[in-house]
Amino acid sequence: MTMTAALATNDVAFDTSLVRADFPILSRQVRGRPLVYLDSAASAQKPRQVIDAERRLYEEEYANVHRGVHWLSQSATERFEEARDAVRRFINAAEEREVVFVRGGTEGINLVAQSWGRTNLEEGDRILISTLEHHANIVPWHLLAAERGLVVEAIPIFDDGQIDMDAYRRLLDRPVKLVALTQMSNALGVITPAAEMIRMAHDAGARVMLDSCQAISHGAVDVQALDCDFMVFSGHKIYGPTGIGVLYGKAELLESMPPWQGGGEMIARVTLERSTFKGIPHRFEAGTPAIAQAVGLKAAIDYVTALGMERIAEHEAMLHALAVERLSTIEGLTMFGSHPARAAIVSFNLDGIHPHDVGTIVDHEGVAVRVGHHCAQPLMDRFDVAATVRASFALYNTADEVDALVASLEEVRRLFS
Repeated sequence: MTMTAALATNDVAFDTSLVRADFPILSRQVRGRPLVYLDSAASAQKPRQVIDAERRLYEEEYANVHRGVHWLSQSATERFEEARDAVRRFINAAEEREVVFVRGGTEGINLVAQSWGRTNLEEGDRILISTLEHHANIVPWHLLAAERGLVVEAIPIFDDGQIDMDAYRRLLDRPVKLVALTQMSNALGVITPAAEMIRMAHDAGARVMLDSCQAISHGAVDVQALDCDFMVFSGHKIYGPTGIGVLYGKAELLESMPPWQGGGEMIARVTLERSTFKGIPHRFEAGTPAIAQAVGLKAAIDYVTALGMERIAEHEAMLHALAVERLSTIEGLTMFGSHPARAAIVSFNLDGIHPHDVGTIVDHEGVAVRVGHHCAQPLMDRFDVAATVRASFALYNTADEVDALVASLEEVRRLFS
């Protein structure tokens, strides 16, 4: 019985063995050892339900969407738009037209920068970013700032990784047009006080671009409760396919924005002299979309919804607490981001041992972790390190895998002693 089927009666406790049975890749071995996959913050593995959903579309219903009158096109269009509605319900958007399909969170942020930003930002306007941001929520604003003469300023953080709210208030004392904020740090797992920061930004007259790429798989993201103006996430972080992501935008904002890319599907009428465009969301979805990937994203959303986001969060909290406890016993290990509001990620270094050496050695023990700057170089600079080792947990990980991580790090210490 699959995990989704088992939970249909809503009376099955969280059972990691059932969950793991849904993920074919977790049964394989790496370098002669059982795979311990602790890199879900980079990209989560895919359950059979997602793989099968894409396969069924290609085998039974595939055609291009929206423009065909034949049965296959109409059927594929239904599946595609069902995915949009599944996203709307999952993030609690007010309308389906507030859900724009993009290639990933990065493209969603760039869309906002190139469409809303070019329309609304002028020379001297201020943008606030946090020190926690992924490069995807920094670089697009730097590019626009260089072109338009904008000012990009950073919201500092404390040593525990949390936002310095007093500094944020002071930054809002002068006019700000946009706050670009992560909901959860991809490098530390720290969860920001996003709802409060959004309220403060609005009180100051600023719009908010919320990066929920990490947060989306670890707890409920309710865009109406948060009141964010824009929000992005990537399908591959929430057990869905690569090549598909979501930009949420308040309808009145999206309606005021010009298209970013031009081509098929997004037009109302084209002559040799001029083009006119469809309404939202289609004006932002030029060309043939990621049809199968959208269907796979719906399957992923259905999967985690059936399992229950609260139960997922509780399971991951247990693993995180256990990992922090066990890693604290390893001599010379320094963890980054100690604030209590954090989830699913432990970032650390071993004294005198380069993170890449750590990653290589634990890989030979069958343990997959991420090493590097995690596309968060300003955050690495804040802690005066070039890189860290990052172990990230997901709904399919177990306490035994935490033990395997600890054992592999003890082997690193032994080799360097």
